[in-house]
This record gives sequence, structure tokens and C-alpha cells, in this order.
Amino acid sequence: MAEKILPLAAMERIIKKAAGAEARVSEGAKSALREALEETASNIAAKGWRFATHAGRRTVKDEDIRLAVKE
Repeated sequence: MAEKILPLAAMERIIKKAAGAEARVSEGAKSALREALEETASNIAAKGWRFATHAGRRTVKDEDIRLAVKE
């Protein structure tokens, strides 16, 4: 995945929320989290699209994404 969608600032906020406000976060940690989340999100979105098309729809709905997450 070449194009990065999620901002690094959001990754820092997620890590700090999980670890505590006093935590310091390296650029590498932010980048690693972004890569992991974007890959996971892409896989979930692709599964959601498959559920939508299987149902005969061209619109991905919230239930498609929820099903994809559970799979």
C-alpha cells in the first residue's frame, strides 16, 4: 500500500491514549501503527465489499463492515 491515508498525529494520539499521556512516541512507532491499521482496514473494506456484492448491492453498508470484522 503506497499511499498513506491515516495521519501520523492520529497514531500518536492513539498510542498516548493507550499508554498514558506521559508516554513518548517515536516516529517509527507511529509509522508502524499506521501501516498495521491501514493494512487491516484495507482487508476489512475488501471483505465488506464482497459481502455487499454477494447481497446484490453496489453500496457497502455498516452491516457489511461489521460482518467483515467478525470474520
